[in-house]
Amino acid sequence: MYSDKLIELREDKNINQQELSKELNIDNSLLAKYEKEYYIIPIKHLNTLANYFDVSIDYLFGLSDKLNYKNNNSEVDALKVGERLKEFRKENKLTQVKLAKILNMARSALANYERGRNVIATPFLYTICTRYNISADYLLGKINNPKYLK
Repeated sequence: MYSDKLIELREDKNINQQELSKELNIDNSLLAKYEKEYYIIPIKHLNTLANYFDVSIDYLFGLSDKLNYKNNNSEVDALKVGERLKEFRKENKLTQVKLAKILNMARSALANYERGRNVIATPFLYTICTRYNISADYLLGKINNPKYLK
């Protein structure tokens, strides 16, 4: 998902895991697990890494070769994510039940994402983006355009 890009970005910046983990205020062993994809990076840390390397989440996910977008927001707002997720779902004529089934999750969890109570989990975001060619940065409220990729 993001392992190769993360390692590549770190090496291009000529910093080791210890230096990056200190910069990001996370434990070195956690960063190592993220890089090997033993642990899935939560959106909060994924966003921090994208901001640190000045790249888009779409780039980290391998959804786009474009490094970054103009006029991007550095923060992820749970309410905006919820609005965009709901908009996406309705645009694609998906009920909460159907999308929850596609994502293999509880409908109540999806409802909480749409209400902005929680920010969508990384694997669910990745699944939506790859299946529907929609920008992760768009869904996370970091950009307004492009909405769809490819």
